[in-house]
Amino acid sequence: MTTNTCVWFEIPVTDLDRARAFYSAVLKRDLVRIDEGPNPIVAFTDMSDSGTSGHLYPGKPAAAGTGPTIHLAAPDGLAATGARVREAGGSVVSDPIEIPFGSFFYATDPDGNSIGFFEQT
Repeated sequence: MTTNTCVWFEIPVTDLDRARAFYSAVLKRDLVRIDEGPNPIVAFTDMSDSGTSGHLYPGKPAAAGTGPTIHLAAPDGLAATGARVREAGGSVVSDPIEIPFGSFFYATDPDGNSIGFFEQT
């Protein structure tokens, strides 16, 4: 039994390979495409990872500004992660926001999905 409120997330994208390239570049990790199952996906972590994770899938993203926001860990700080978001075709849509446990910024991926990148203090 898990105590996490969130156990899995899915992000719909219009071009799975483009999204894989974007998230791989921004997160500084090689995301794995899995073609078995009812539809292809790109997993954020190995499927045996016991932590909260998720995947990209071919789907219809919500209109900009209307869907949920998934927050992902900034692998090497907010400034470097924000630069990679821009270089990989996404947009940074806020300045860093400080909260008691760290800082984050809002961004969108190339499909307009709302994502946050978080750095713990």
